[in-house]
Amino acid sequence: MLAISINPNQTTAHRAYPVSSGGRRDQHCIFFQSVLPKKAKTDPARWLRLAVVGAALLRSSVLCTGAQQDGSELTAPKFLGAPSCSSSSCHGGAGANKDQYLVWSKYDYHHARPYATLETARAEHIAEALKLGDPTRSAACTACHAPLQTVPNDLLSQGLKISDGVSCESCHGPAERWLRGHTRHDWSHADRVRAGMRDLRSVYVRANTCVACHQTLGSDIRQAGHPELFFELDGQTVSQPKHWRTANDKPGAQIWLVGQAVALREMSWQLSQEKASYEDLAARWSALIWLLQLAGKADGHWPAIELNANAPTAERAMEAHRWSDRFAKAIAEISWSDGLTRKCVAGLAKTQGAFGDPKIPRPIQARRAERLVLALDRLTTGLGAAMSSAKLGPLLDRLFEDVQSLPDFDPPQFAKHLQEFHASASGILETR
Repeated sequence: MLAISINPNQTTAHRAYPVSSGGRRDQHCIFFQSVLPKKAKTDPARWLRLAVVGAALLRSSVLCTGAQQDGSELTAPKFLGAPSCSSSSCHGGAGANKDQYLVWSKYDYHHARPYATLETARAEHIAEALKLGDPTRSAACTACHAPLQTVPNDLLSQGLKISDGVSCESCHGPAERWLRGHTRHDWSHADRVRAGMRDLRSVYVRANTCVACHQTLGSDIRQAGHPELFFELDGQTVSQPKHWRTANDKPGAQIWLVGQAVALREMSWQLSQEKASYEDLAARWSALIWLLQLAGKADGHWPAIELNANAPTAERAMEAHRWSDRFAKAIAEISWSDGLTRKCVAGLAKTQGAFGDPKIPRPIQARRAERLVLALDRLTTGLGAAMSSAKLGPLLDRLFEDVQSLPDFDPPQFAKHLQEFHASASGILETR
């Protein structure tokens, strides 16, 4: 049975999660249940219909205006589709700050590639192995690859195309209640958010919006041949064609750290719930906790956790789930500095001794190295010219080569190369 995650910061339902995953799970689960019509609680079809628009239903402004506390039918805002945003006077023009639709439709891979992937032979083979039927019509696939397919027809404006893949409202929220007002000069950003527009200025909200489809796979889908997913908010944001104003963006290192914490939260939830979780998931989870424990030492005031991640249990996974959400929220709100980036790099780069510990299984060592190299890549990018002056690029490339094939991972060789990287980086890390 498809388990639905209702998250206040996303609109899609996805597999392998019980109802209302995420950092505020209990609060929103209780709130949602309290206003849910009685019939929907016992009718799975109606439950699914409501769940796929979970973000809209869980916003207090929507619940107050659209849902009646006397048990009548819940109403949700409609999805109006990209055409509602694409006029030349709005986001389809060529002028400054008016070309968002053009950038999305012409250059952003989210426009067509996710849906097109469902039409490939590989997608058909995965769907056949799992007995899902047509992958372009199965919610197990379309929840992420074509979210509009999972939305009830009466909540879709006429003429919307499922093939649009991840469209404007997949990220910004169904537009019916905020479309007209969001251009008004007397509306603040807070007014738009209260009307139902998702607050993507918040790094925490942005991470929650993206993580479900970029991180979590049920073990059955993974074993059927789906590629592994790796959520890396900063790197994936940088690679995306910009269709937003970047003046208010947080530093890349901060975005990276919030994204990693949210990824751990989702991974911890999956590990605690899946009855047939695979060993690789446990190794990835263990490696990510190790990484965040190290990065978290950059500031003694950040939420900390002491946890034996090398022996995962459901209880430990849930402890990590709670901690990682607190950590993500805390990091999203701080004022990030260049010094914090340097402290994170310094703490991670001097871990060569950890790769000589014989008590740590090699699969976990390999996953630690993989996470570590990606972290160093994102963090040193934030150092800008200092990274170039220290000539860290070739040393980082060599570390990437070390983790290119995880089954062939050589801990002593990686430790040696990491030590050389740290020696070259120490000069710029200790100057401030």
